[in-house]
Amino acid sequence: MKKYSTLEETLAAIIPLDKKAMETAQKRWDSIAKPLHSLGKMETLLIQIAGITGNPDIDFSRRALVAMCADNGVVEEGVTQTGQEVTAIVAENFLKGDTSVCAMCRQCNVLVYPVDTGMVTDTKVRTDLKVMKGTHNMTKGPAMTREEAIRGIMAGVTAATELKAEGYQILATGEMGIGNTTTSSAVASVLMDQPVETMTGRGAGLTSEGLNRKVAAIKKAIELNRPDPADPVDVLAKVGGLDIAGMAGVFLGGAALHMPVLMDGFISCVAALIAMKLCPTAGDYILASHVSKEPAAHLILEHMGKEAILHADMCLGEGTGAVTLFPVLDMAAAVYHSMNTFEDIHVEQYEELK
Repeated sequence: MKKYSTLEETLAAIIPLDKKAMETAQKRWDSIAKPLHSLGKMETLLIQIAGITGNPDIDFSRRALVAMCADNGVVEEGVTQTGQEVTAIVAENFLKGDTSVCAMCRQCNVLVYPVDTGMVTDTKVRTDLKVMKGTHNMTKGPAMTREEAIRGIMAGVTAATELKAEGYQILATGEMGIGNTTTSSAVASVLMDQPVETMTGRGAGLTSEGLNRKVAAIKKAIELNRPDPADPVDVLAKVGGLDIAGMAGVFLGGAALHMPVLMDGFISCVAALIAMKLCPTAGDYILASHVSKEPAAHLILEHMGKEAILHADMCLGEGTGAVTLFPVLDMAAAVYHSMNTFEDIHVEQYEELK
């Protein structure tokens, strides 16, 4: 299987979806003994997956959640409710199976696959893809260098490649990194040319005073570093984080490898936004799971031309929203594969009305 050693090589490997496979999947749906298109997005999701994999015989029984873990220097500015040490604690709990998303993954038969791309503390989570021990405080200078940002992206590409080689067919994205709603808001504000206030929420429960500090820190970082909105890597390096970089790499790696990748909430969506800015075609390989409770979540989805399936006011992170989509996909696949066709039951097939 192809392994990608550079970002340029990865981007060059991303091609449009397989239209023939999508047409075959559409015909299968239309032949099933039910009113046309009556399962709505459940149908279109499977058609998209057929186009991604190039195979209308859809199978995503082997699935994994890639949880990118990294620390953010901007926490020095008092933008979070908890301390940076929580990142390492939760990351190790991924391995122990002792987080909310782990419980959900057990229910849905999903492998939890944490990766340390930039935690301050080394843990039992794999560290071979770690770029640095936490980013710098972006209010005092760039969060990282351009080279470090690209290494973070390629860590995600590597993780996706390894899972593909092990037989996994679909990936969900998740993260753990105290301070990462601050970096996500900064990146989204620049890439979407939106006011910082519009793109910034309370994260994991900030007070109004804390929210004001968060907005002020983001404004200061953008003014100081002047990230170029036409250059997604520059934005990521100057005001982003290595958890975001890693997830962006998973989206790009999935697209290059013809694997569907599920977005989670706000932070994951920002990573997907970076991936799509680098390669618009990569967006066709990305599935939107839910609309995060973060105030800017719907704006990012709209900017990307994505419509989420679930509206549940979730904002936990870790990949919980992405994993919640798996039961919906399973039910869609059950109908797609097992239902009788109109021919089977000797009933005239529905026709598309003009």
